[in-house]
Amino acid sequence: MPKILVTGGCGYIGAHTIVDLIEHGYDVISVDNNSRSTMRILEGAEKIVGRGIKNYKVDLCNFDDTRAIFQENEDIAGIIHFAAYKAVGESVEQPLMYFENNLTSLINLLKCVQEFNVPYFVFSSSCTVYGSPDKIPVTEATPPKPAESPYGYTKQMGEQIINEFSKAVNTQCVLLRYFNPVGAHPSALIGELPLGKPSNLVPVITQTAIGKLPQVQVFGGDYDTRDGSCLRDYIHVCDISRAHTLAVDFLIAGKSDKRCEVFNLGTGVGVTVLEAIKAFEKVSGEKLNYMVGPRRPGDVMAIYANNEYAVKTLGWDIKYNIDDMMSTAWKWEQKLKADESFYSNQHAGLN
Repeated sequence: MPKILVTGGCGYIGAHTIVDLIEHGYDVISVDNNSRSTMRILEGAEKIVGRGIKNYKVDLCNFDDTRAIFQENEDIAGIIHFAAYKAVGESVEQPLMYFENNLTSLINLLKCVQEFNVPYFVFSSSCTVYGSPDKIPVTEATPPKPAESPYGYTKQMGEQIINEFSKAVNTQCVLLRYFNPVGAHPSALIGELPLGKPSNLVPVITQTAIGKLPQVQVFGGDYDTRDGSCLRDYIHVCDISRAHTLAVDFLIAGKSDKRCEVFNLGTGVGVTVLEAIKAFEKVSGEKLNYMVGPRRPGDVMAIYANNEYAVKTLGWDIKYNIDDMMSTAWKWEQKLKADESFYSNQHAGLN
């Protein structure tokens, strides 16, 4: 059972990936300082897998505390690095905070990878590295354009840092560029849990439907798309998490002859914001209160993936469609509502 360190393991995608890793035979430890997450999500993951999961409450921007994790766990075979700030709008408002947090934490982690000879490293990247592409769908070879936000730039810079790092050390790396993860685990024991006002579409939709938010704001109705709203590639979080485990399998099996591999993780199907809203209304039976307003700084008009390389090379099989994404997200929101104490504390940012 190779030991995998998952950074940001109490977060949305991190917790789902921990579940998938354990279900496929890996030993897992987590590091998460809970600045933007809650231990309740990791506890939900523990219920799914039926065992405890060790979490180190450490800020990766603190090198000494980060290094101590590796001193205590010298048998770490690989790392999946999720821990980062990820809100596009916030990054536009506070760019220095994003550059400092996302890049310092990455560099500190890579220093430990080098010192402790960790052989495999998987990076949580993003389709934001493509900027506003000239042509869609994007492939891994699509030339990156200038990022539309400081968040996007931190992912571009992170990829560049890892690429150069992989040339200088004996560590193989994978960059996973995923598109718009949504939905929740079918058990409804873990899902997306933003602390404070959500910035991603689907939690805004579900919180509006259940009465926590008054309205869904659609940012822009005048884009050159089917209905004027932004077009995205929504992908179920369980499909995303499965790809991370497959990436680790791929590296450990020695199937890559490259120092650094890149994979797009998307469904390959573009869905507009308004189409996503209609899909939710269909599966939930709820009528959403939404309003089309002005564009939001940092948003790309349209992007979706060509995922053929990941499907072929990793053996990745996409199992969930847009209806599944919305129904599992809604089931998760209803589960939260049933736990009134959890629900009332959710937006107070309590861990």
